[in-house]
Amino acid sequence: MEKNAVRIKDIAAKANVSVGTVDRVLHDRGRVSAKVREKVLLMMEELNYEPNLIARTLGANRTYRIAVLQPDHALDPYWQAPKSGIEKAAKDLKRYGIIVTLYFYDHHRAASFTEKAEEATRARPDGILIAPLFYRESLAFFAQWQQQHIPYVLFNTQLSELQPLSYIGQDSYQSGFLAGKLLQLGQAQPGTFLIAHIAEDIANSVHVTQKEQGFRDYFTQNAPLPNGQPKGPGKGGFKVISANLPPPTEPSFARQLDRLLDEKKQVRGIFVSTSKAYEIAPYLQAYQRKDIRLVGYDLLEQNIHFLNEGIIDFLINQNPKGQGYWGIFALADLLIFKKQVPPLKYLPLDIITKENLQYYTD
Repeated sequence: MEKNAVRIKDIAAKANVSVGTVDRVLHDRGRVSAKVREKVLLMMEELNYEPNLIARTLGANRTYRIAVLQPDHALDPYWQAPKSGIEKAAKDLKRYGIIVTLYFYDHHRAASFTEKAEEATRARPDGILIAPLFYRESLAFFAQWQQQHIPYVLFNTQLSELQPLSYIGQDSYQSGFLAGKLLQLGQAQPGTFLIAHIAEDIANSVHVTQKEQGFRDYFTQNAPLPNGQPKGPGKGGFKVISANLPPPTEPSFARQLDRLLDEKKQVRGIFVSTSKAYEIAPYLQAYQRKDIRLVGYDLLEQNIHFLNEGIIDFLINQNPKGQGYWGIFALADLLIFKKQVPPLKYLPLDIITKENLQYYTD
């Protein structure tokens, strides 16, 4: 008997019990002896019976409220993409009773994150999707949600020491490692590689520090060096430095770049640790620094412009829309479809160039 053809009455006939008894076992209600329950469950297994969870959910007429905590897309265009993915998932799951509420916080202000996290917690949602950019402030909320038995899913930033329901996003360490390889590829001359953090609270931003560690480890472990010299930081003329740059609106931004990119320092490449490569690109374009390779993240309109102009050499696509979409679906799989949710869902490290850009934007 094929799985799709199995009905409750088939199980009842096989177990030699009534249809009502099978229904009580299936829905875990009413009184059924342990012996009969075991027999019914065994027959279900033998017949490969799977309950129609979709039909059951549609008929249950209940709602599942999911809260989303993410930075405000109005303050940083990167966050429009995960918002779009979240909204698409909410639309796709609406008929199953999913209701999504978004709480936007200012990613420059920890107090804003705390305020919105408290607001979301007070709403007592059935599940939470969160981009925990403020590491220290997030920890107390994770503990509270665990006590309240509220499942939560992380996206954008992986915190490996915690036990969320799942993490959806890229492997930040590996993406930094890849960025190192992209910058060093084909670079035969000695020089310096710069990691640029733009307006980031580095000490409280785990995903950024993971990227930097991956970048540095590439040069420590794998960078091919001239003349067969031993591998290691600073060996063979390759050097890695990092800089915490202020917001580009501040005059000190350009002055700091002037100092860092002095031609005597032989900077061969810049790795921007977030989606803000477009903030560095105008400087390189204005000073015609074609000797400096630029690598950053994400298919923002401004980044795409400078990729087409040849100022940005590579973009690593973090698929932020997919992060938001699959984050909501992870919670739906648990709450609605009763599936086991994998603790990690790493999204691919897509390398975008001017030549293959159209296949990612069309």
